[in-house]
Amino acid sequence: MTQTTVTPNTNTNTNTTTPSGLRSLYLIRVAFSLIWVALVAATSASLVSTDKPTVIAAVLLVIYPLWDVIATLLERRMAGTGSTDRVGTTNMAVGLATTAGMITAVFSTIGTALLVFGIWALLSGAIQLVVAIRRRRTVGAQWPMVISGGLSVLAGASFAAMSASETSSLSTVAGYSAFGAFWFLVSVIALSIRGRREER
Repeated sequence: MTQTTVTPNTNTNTNTTTPSGLRSLYLIRVAFSLIWVALVAATSASLVSTDKPTVIAAVLLVIYPLWDVIATLLERRMAGTGSTDRVGTTNMAVGLATTAGMITAVFSTIGTALLVFGIWALLSGAIQLVVAIRRRRTVGAQWPMVISGGLSVLAGASFAAMSASETSSLSTVAGYSAFGAFWFLVSVIALSIRGRREER
């Protein structure tokens, strides 16, 4: 559910992130999330906390936070902020640390993976809130990302708490990803509406 981040370039004091660029990236994120959810539902939804992840489940769990790092990198390159994007750098660092942690967790149990995923969702959701608040003036139409970030924080805390339960399943993570795709799609619509209004 996380949103990648671009902050203003400190050398030019401008933000080259455009609504059209964000819409394109958000649509890519929607497609990735829906494909990921479909794969989890088809192969791993029945796995519970005490189960050891299958190979397919392990790959899916590792790919998810890694994809967020890639998406952040794509957005940074689109905006040309590079090393000036401190929030983006933080988000990428969190994502890479989570990927490393998930690689370890998938050799244990689904519960351990849920704990790692929950911590990541909480932290990345908080970062998303910061990004959305910063973008309200430069890009606008950020209310879906504010809601999404807040829900990600709550979901992350919930996943971490549920990881100790023997009945928690991987399907809860799939639900989180599907809900994130929904809010990215809402954001695409909100940005499109704002763009049309500005063209009038």
